[in-house]
Amino acid sequence: MTAKAEKSDLLQAIRACELCADRFAKTATAHRPRPIVWLSATARILVAGQAPGARVHASGKPFTDPSGDRLRAWMGVSEDEFYDVSRVAILPTAFCFPGYNAKGSDLPPPPICASTWHDRVMRTLPEVKLTLLIGGYAQKYHLGVRGSVTDVVRDWRTAPAGVIPLPHPSWRNTGWIKKNPWFEAELVPHLREHVRSLL
Repeated sequence: MTAKAEKSDLLQAIRACELCADRFAKTATAHRPRPIVWLSATARILVAGQAPGARVHASGKPFTDPSGDRLRAWMGVSEDEFYDVSRVAILPTAFCFPGYNAKGSDLPPPPICASTWHDRVMRTLPEVKLTLLIGGYAQKYHLGVRGSVTDVVRDWRTAPAGVIPLPHPSWRNTGWIKKNPWFEAELVPHLREHVRSLL
């Protein structure tokens, strides 16, 4: 089997995955799995996020929500550039929307998703030069860190080469951004410059 065929089989397997069907059926949303896959072997930028939200679950396209608008602004890219899968791959910690609990809060991404798929996916992304770690779940998975998102992002200069940790671009983090002005003053310009150099 060629590498191209193997990758195609992997993507089809992810799109058909129903490992969490019973788990999702027991959530307040009682939804079916809908893995959102946005990957290409030629991508040079990897956006490693948390998990699709309800809007993305409905659209079938990653970051089609206000979080996506803010992330694209941080990166300094247009929608066309961001959704050019030949240049930007998106690998969440879980491919499906995890659902809400009884109080309407987001449930965490099920660990079984990353343990089942991520190592296999990463082997199909040989051209990635820049990985953006969006939020605590992605930072813990990819860096093995246990510190707070604030600590990890504040120490962005000490991250491994080709890795930039970011807070989640959710509107819920607007207060965090205001309390940490160094983020937009120092990290965001560096991020945009690095992204532009690869696009």
